[in-house]
Amino acid sequence: MEEALRLYPPIAALSRMPEEDDIVGGLSIKRHALIVIAPYVLHRHRRLWDRPDIFDPERFFGPARATIPRFAYLPFGAGPRTCIGSSFALQEAIIVLATLVHRFDMQLLPEAKVWPAQKITLRPAYGLPMRVAPRSHA
Repeated sequence: MEEALRLYPPIAALSRMPEEDDIVGGLSIKRHALIVIAPYVLHRHRRLWDRPDIFDPERFFGPARATIPRFAYLPFGAGPRTCIGSSFALQEAIIVLATLVHRFDMQLLPEAKVWPAQKITLRPAYGLPMRVAPRSHA
């Protein structure tokens, strides 16, 4: 689930306004300037992630997780304004996905075009047309 959120974070952007002039990475930032961070771009940055466009859940397993730079992964924001429901949302998503995968076989239709669209949250631009059938449990 965390790797899916890395590639397809639900939020488009985080914005902050510094209360004082500052210099970050050699760049002068003025007081009250609008700073925008796009998790979709950050989560695919080649300086932060090895093979950033590849779905690899093992990035979040065991010792590999410790190699993820702080603030390189922000699917629900960060700091004092992070999403207060992030833990619940992650647990709920895992439970719903596990339940659906247990009960149904889902196959994306061959002609389906999968492309992200940023609205209020990230979603598939053309939906996800699938063939869904109940699983037979012997």
